[in-house]
This record gives sequence, structure tokens and C-alpha cells, in this order.
Amino acid sequence: MTEGTLIAWKKKKGDQVSAGEVLAEIETDKATMEWESPEDGTLAEIYVQEGGKVNVGDKIAFIRGEGEEAPKQEAPEQKKKSAAAEEKKPQAETEKPAQGEAAKKETAPPQQKDVGAAVSAARAETTQQEPQAKPEEARVKASPVARRIAAELGVDISTVKGTGPDGRITETDIRAAAKTKTVEAGVSPAAKQPARLPLHSGESARIQLSGMRKVIAQRLVESLGPVPHFYLTIAINAGPLIEAREELKSAGEGADAAKITVNDLVLKAAVMAAVKVPRVNASFDDDAIVQYADVDLGVAVAIEDGLLTPVIRAAQDKSLREISALAKDLAHRARNKRMKPEEFQGGTFTVSNLGGMGIDSFSAVINPPQGFILAVGKVTKIPIADECDQVMVGHRMSITMSCDHRVIDGALGAEYLKELRHLLENPALLMV
Repeated sequence: MTEGTLIAWKKKKGDQVSAGEVLAEIETDKATMEWESPEDGTLAEIYVQEGGKVNVGDKIAFIRGEGEEAPKQEAPEQKKKSAAAEEKKPQAETEKPAQGEAAKKETAPPQQKDVGAAVSAARAETTQQEPQAKPEEARVKASPVARRIAAELGVDISTVKGTGPDGRITETDIRAAAKTKTVEAGVSPAAKQPARLPLHSGESARIQLSGMRKVIAQRLVESLGPVPHFYLTIAINAGPLIEAREELKSAGEGADAAKITVNDLVLKAAVMAAVKVPRVNASFDDDAIVQYADVDLGVAVAIEDGLLTPVIRAAQDKSLREISALAKDLAHRARNKRMKPEEFQGGTFTVSNLGGMGIDSFSAVINPPQGFILAVGKVTKIPIADECDQVMVGHRMSITMSCDHRVIDGALGAEYLKELRHLLENPALLMV
């Protein structure tokens, strides 16, 4: 990333802080992360207010140790003047030995701790452009998600009455205010929509890419360019999956959030098949093929501005119920930008399911450096012939495996899909 948004300070100027204590929340294009203090001391200065943008490496605060003094923070206008004056200096003057600098370092307060690593600790990606919070909004108690939604919907957050603890404004409060039209827009119409670029002849619109779309474009080029894709497709008999799902339903499952879905069964089968055929759980690394001990399952999740692939770590050690619960939790937090970077980094392969959106079949692009990705379509009713050549209604599901040919050959991919078919057509094996 090149910049982030400081969503909220958890401490105020003058507070005592301890190493590991949460000081602030930083929002990137994919997640809102808590940032912890690296040192013990006093939060003596805050240089970036809530809602402010900050570049990687910029100072955001100063934690003062015993006997230290906070450095003076030069105003932006003065910085520009100083930079302009520095450019006008003769070359000979700027190339003098740095004796003066050495003297300054000797007299500087010991162990000054500039808090600039908060943003650079995040993943190396670019971030979306979002409107800065107004000064009056910075003082309002509101969750980071509520502030983001308010900016997107054009809600003046300072006029919203919070229903959370201590009057804290929640996402529900913001959405209710937007629906009932009881608040005025807090951002200009232009800020609500992605930036529109000048049009060329014959064009109706040119919309500037958000940070996430830029990252997706970069990753696709990295994948389809150097990675030699090939595709294998199977159509499985999904009748047993439907029956297993109905049996679980009739057995009296708990709340809707806890119900096992067909997609959960597919995820579990994909993991078990990778354990049975471990050579597919691998990636290409220049002069070697790296095989992984754990099956770290990536689950593709569509969000408002793109796609995230949260990862279920060591999925081979987890039951069907555990995989189901983790998949739902990760998907919910991905859509609300409440994930930590390590939760959507890595993964040994990915499952992308568009069946719920009515797609019969498709081919997905591999997420490098993974060796393959599974593209799952919807369950479709079709006429089939049974063993006695009698026509009957059957259920079929299309699954396409996109393979990196440097890691997986056709025969190896076919072996994996054979095992996957066996598990999905015999779902009792997934309950073990």
C-alpha cells in the first residue's frame, strides 16, 4: 500500500500507553486493522486526526519516554518553503561534509519513538480513495465500519443518534438514517461515486480504478501472463449431496447461520481430496516445486469492490462443521472489511463457487503462487438415463479445475478430480 486512513484513535493525547496496547485503527483497501503501541510511554503528540490520510512512513504520533521532549512538527506550508529553499541552494553548499548533522544527532533526545510504522505494517497494496472525516465527525463515537458506510452513503455522521454502548454509532444506525432521509448528506455527490475521468470520443463513462481493482488487475496479469493455465472439467452427480443436505435439515439443525450448505460439503471434499492426492497441494518456485504439509484452503468471497480470498488454515485437521463455521465467519468479516492481512494472504489452493449466482459452469484464474483453483457451478436438473436406460430427472454440478501446468500435469489433475468426484457422490465420507 502507499497510504492508509486513520479511522480511530483508541487513546488520547496525554494518556499513558503500554507496549502491545491498541492505539489506533488503520483502514486499507481490504481491511481495518488494530495497531498496537511498540513502546511504553506517554502519547505526547498526535499528528494525524481521525479520518485523515497518511502515507507510508509518515509520522502519526509521538510516544514520549521519561525525560524526553516531543519534536516540533513543522507545518505543511513551512515544509514546502523549506523544501523550495533547499532546492535553490548551490550544489557546493548541499554537498558539504555532514558534520552539522552529526552534531544534531548527538544532542537529540535519546530513544525517540516516532510512530510511523502503523501504516507500513500493513500489506503491500494500494488503498481506495475515501473522503476525509470532517472535524466534528472525528469527535463522534462511531465504529470504523459506520464511518466508512456514512462516507459511502453521504450521511452526516454528526447528526446521527447512536444506539450502541455509550451512544456509539453503528452501521445499522447509518443505514437507517440513509433510508429514512432524516439526515443530510455529509459529502458531495462527487465523493459518493468513483472519480470519473475525461471522456474520449464514443465513450459514455471512464471511472477511475479503486485501489482494490488495481491490485486485482495486477494479480491477473501476474497469473495469466507467466502461469501456463490448462483446464479440466467434470460433471458430478449432485443427487447424493442434495439428499445429504435435506437429511441434515430434517434432523433439526440450529440457527440458519449454523446450517451446513452444499458449498460447505464441496469445501470439505476439496480438502480431503488434496490430502488423498498431496502432489496437487503445491506451487512453482523458480527451480523447484514446493509441496505443502498443510492444506490452507482459500475461499473466494465477492465484496462490493472486488474479490477477497480468506484462508482456512490447516483445513485438513478441521471437521465439516468447523470448516462451515470458519467459511461463514471469514466471508462475513471480508464483506465488512474486518479481516487481518494474514487472514487473506497465502493459501495453497482456492475454491470459487458461483453456483449461488446462477452460473452453470466457468473457468477461474489461478491465484499465484497457488497450483490450482476450483470453479464450482450451480446444481442443475437434467434428464438422465439410469442403468436400465430409463429416463429420469438427475442433478448435475459442473466443477472446472484450472491448473498451473508447471506444477500439475493432466494425469495428476484427473487423479485429483476422480477423488473429488468420489467424495462428493458419497457425502457420508465427508462426515467422518
